[in-house]
Amino acid sequence: MHLAVSLNIASGQPLAFSDLASFAKQAEAVGLDVIILDDTVPDSGGSESPFEATTLLAALATVTNRIGLVAAASTVAHQPYNLARRFASLDIISHGRAGWNATVVQNSREAGNLSRPEGFSAADFRRRTEEYIGIVQGLWQGWDADALLFDKVGGHFHDPSKMHLLDHKGEFFSVRGPLNVARSPQDTPVLVLSDVSEGDLDLASRTANVVLLDEVEDTKAHYDDLKRRVAACGRDPDAVKALVNVSANGPDISPDRLEELFRSKSCDGFNIATPPSALDGFVGRVLPELQQRGLVRRDYPGTTLRSHLGLAGAAQ
Repeated sequence: MHLAVSLNIASGQPLAFSDLASFAKQAEAVGLDVIILDDTVPDSGGSESPFEATTLLAALATVTNRIGLVAAASTVAHQPYNLARRFASLDIISHGRAGWNATVVQNSREAGNLSRPEGFSAADFRRRTEEYIGIVQGLWQGWDADALLFDKVGGHFHDPSKMHLLDHKGEFFSVRGPLNVARSPQDTPVLVLSDVSEGDLDLASRTANVVLLDEVEDTKAHYDDLKRRVAACGRDPDAVKALVNVSANGPDISPDRLEELFRSKSCDGFNIATPPSALDGFVGRVLPELQQRGLVRRDYPGTTLRSHLGLAGAAQ
């Protein structure tokens, strides 16, 4: 059972970095797979955060050693080249523990702050998002793992045969590539897709490493449908991990309920939405029971986020 904890840094009372660092250290100490930093604009306004998610990820990477770190970053707020470069850099800073949480739902307030008060039509936003993700993943694979030579004596910086231009010309973007950042320590950063609707499942099946799903009336059917789509794309169904969203101290957080969903093959694990103050309850009450039942490992199997999640490289 894979376990993530997600924290919306843009809702509620602003948190000091010391509080966030303690939260990350506690989550790492008990062996949770990943922290997901959600940075969405709140619906009602009035709250604020002193941090931007990818900047916070870089800071948390310096106070942790093993736990994965995923940050939300908007496809509206960033050009795909800059975002790909940022996460490639974050993956190097964190020694292979970084991931990008891409939402496939448009935020009208966000668009209004970024010179697009009219936003995009639903169809345009979906096509734009798909193109955007394809560019980012293509840029992440622009350098082979052994492409950079750093040969001072021979005067060779890289092997040209192992550098691949993207040369993308699409409906919304034109990006030549490659990145000026080396290949990721874990092949590519992990791509997490959230707010995935029925119309987005094919995109998720082709591109995602992790999909965050809400629990629905027939969660198992939803999970099976996603896995079928992944296989239809020529990927190993286990190459995409489906985590069901639950709330800490909510009705779905009991060990019995989590075990039931997991053993019925309705998910690969859970994403627990929690403020820092509620993590103690999960760590003290629920997690030990899951470990005692043999559902959750007690230590990290490797050093990268992909290893924590049992994911192979990008080609898988």
